[in-house]
Amino acid sequence: MVGRSLGLALLVHLSAAGAAVGQQTDSLPPGVTAKMVTDGAALFKGAGLCSACHGADAKGLPSLGPDLTDAKWLHSKGTYDEIVKQVALGVAADKSTTGMIMPPKGGSAITDAQVKAVAAYVWSVSRGKK
Repeated sequence: MVGRSLGLALLVHLSAAGAAVGQQTDSLPPGVTAKMVTDGAALFKGAGLCSACHGADAKGLPSLGPDLTDAKWLHSKGTYDEIVKQVALGVAADKSTTGMIMPPKGGSAITDAQVKAVAAYVWSVSRGKK
């Protein structure tokens, strides 16, 4: 009886652990992976040039780029797909709520796949995940 109870307890524990891992994966938008978020962080701070205006911590720089770590979105509702589009196309001065332009791809030469990775990182930090 003890062995059976122990086996049942182990099964419940393993099921709960599996559910927790599933929840972490499910918390990302469809098609986004943890690797994309990690790669996006490196691009944000490097080749993507994002940190030049948004700061290395994505908290924004006065008179340049807004804070990306809060839940406030200036040009969209902040969905992953909207962030991809905004990074890819940028924001024209006449559409900007701050009057500052954001060039397409931040003025960098990153690829479309890299744009998606940057967007995954931005989506993640805007929801308190790093």
